[in-house]
Amino acid sequence: MPEPYEFAASAAEHRAVFVRSESRTDQPVPTLGVEEEFVLADRRTRAAVRKASAVVLAARLRTGESHVAPEMTQAQVESISAVCRTGDELRHEVARLRGAAAAVAAEQGCALVASGSPVLGDPGPPPILDKPRYHRIEGRFGALVRHQCVNACHVHVGVADREQAVRAVDHLRGWMPLLLALTANSPFRDGEDTGYASWRSVVWSRWPCAGPPPLLRSVAAYETLVARLVDSGAALDTAMLYWHVRPSRHVPTVEVRIADVLPETTDTVAYALLVRALVAHALTLVREGVPAPDVPDMILRAACWRAARHGMDDTLPATHTGTCPLLPAQGLADDLWVRLEPYLSRWGDDATVGDWLDRVRRSGTGAARQRRIAGRHAGRLEAVVDDLSVPAT
Repeated sequence: MPEPYEFAASAAEHRAVFVRSESRTDQPVPTLGVEEEFVLADRRTRAAVRKASAVVLAARLRTGESHVAPEMTQAQVESISAVCRTGDELRHEVARLRGAAAAVAAEQGCALVASGSPVLGDPGPPPILDKPRYHRIEGRFGALVRHQCVNACHVHVGVADREQAVRAVDHLRGWMPLLLALTANSPFRDGEDTGYASWRSVVWSRWPCAGPPPLLRSVAAYETLVARLVDSGAALDTAMLYWHVRPSRHVPTVEVRIADVLPETTDTVAYALLVRALVAHALTLVREGVPAPDVPDMILRAACWRAARHGMDDTLPATHTGTCPLLPAQGLADDLWVRLEPYLSRWGDDATVGDWLDRVRRSGTGAARQRRIAGRHAGRLEAVVDDLSVPAT
């Protein structure tokens, strides 16, 4: 739950790169950036530990002031990438930030763990991070701030303006259940198997402004809705629209927020490139005047719950269509690949994304990996923490 901040590179950079590309005859290659959240775990006990302040301070000296940030709980840190244009740039950036934060964490006697929820221990509030905004959130929303040590991966994709962003979100909202199923990586919490593939998304869904966005249709309708949510008290401010996908309010991007933090750098990069292609596809539909499917919010919410429960191991409603038939999750992933492969191939991202989707098909999601490691070690979840600890560089 980060505070509003300036993206690592300026809003002007996102906009300038997009406008330069817009003059080409082919589809512009959107810029992208990634935010990843991690839990800190004690090296000895592997339980979540409250050392974020020291880790963030030291990590900023290595990565730059704007690239590492605290989160609501004192056992979390967030990395914030620079604006990237290619898969290679993003790979270097994600690896750089992960490695530097992990190295600093090791110096503080802890590990940087890429899990959507703390596998062992619960470091949630009280106390929350000592910042005025977080105290205002606690004052208004009370016990909702408890157990809030959950870690996501957010992807920003550059667009020309907010009108495009709003209309793209209308087309993207139906794909959020599948993206959650593909990235589920939080089956354990505080030493217990929750029975879910993404417990993080269940915890996060408790906030009044979390979940799938409504069909927005226009910037005017979007701004009216935002104002009413703030006036109602359901959102402290405009930054508290915790939708799965939303127009960013501080940079010219679409922000996809549905994923758990992913286990490996290669996973994060592939997922981000997939999201970029999906946003580009949505923008194509917007330009062609294709109406977005009017899927009811409750159907989308139910589909996201099903994705959180089962990951890729069951069926999902095909909420990118108007009729939402129940289909195998893997079949929906195959359908998504067919739609996005032209964009991925044109930009040289097809091998990276295709290899990741193949790994998910063969070996399962991060949640399946966590349970597999636990099974190999007679249920010892310390082994899961070790497996998900980010290597220091």
